[in-house]
Amino acid sequence: MAEELPFEPITRDTVSSQIRAQLQRRIMIGDLAPGTRMPSERDLSEQFHVARTSVREAMQGLVSLGVIERRGNRSYVAEHLPEVVVDRSTDRKTFVAELFETRRVLEVPIFEIAASRADDEARTRVAAVAELFVGDLDIEEFRRLDREFHTTIAASCDNPFLVELYGKVLDQLFKSHEFDDLLSDEKNRPEVRRIVSDACNAHEAIAAAFREGDPAAMKSATAVHLATVEQAMLGNLL
Repeated sequence: MAEELPFEPITRDTVSSQIRAQLQRRIMIGDLAPGTRMPSERDLSEQFHVARTSVREAMQGLVSLGVIERRGNRSYVAEHLPEVVVDRSTDRKTFVAELFETRRVLEVPIFEIAASRADDEARTRVAAVAELFVGDLDIEEFRRLDREFHTTIAASCDNPFLVELYGKVLDQLFKSHEFDDLLSDEKNRPEVRRIVSDACNAHEAIAAAFREGDPAAMKSATAVHLATVEQAMLGNLL
């Protein structure tokens, strides 16, 4: 069964649509991964503080959208592609370099497409997340916001196969021991702070291109951001 996740209580009138939006967002940013069993209607109704009928209606909406699927009497996050499995036989920097290369091949064109296809709601949401990249963010909070920022943009490409593939690649990067080791090593702390600061500025440029619906600017901003982070991690971290 999926790990229990905290959800915000529902207080306004459009109950089922709010539940659907929260669940879809958690799926989109990877809290509920493809193939994961959804929490039960009872668990969700208790967390959202609503009647089970509202949860049921929200779940039915997600089934109609193809976001979740029924298997018997259980609901699972829809999974269209097989699991991405990466051989970690190489050293940690080589592994990170390979993942960044894969990410660059996927992310730049996906973001370029997303910039042209996103609706106003997605553009507003990305702008709101971008505003959170301020102050002296610790690495864990930065990584949480970073994933939300990137996956929210990717979801706007309106291609479920690309969104799922991109999410699986991010999983390999964000959940890898090699990536964690580089970022958490005490010797790397000053450089990690610089990487976070530079990434926060880069996110402003990406968010601006997304808000303006400018695919060319998005392509450029995304490519520069990924190259800068990769170079800093591989060249400056120990």
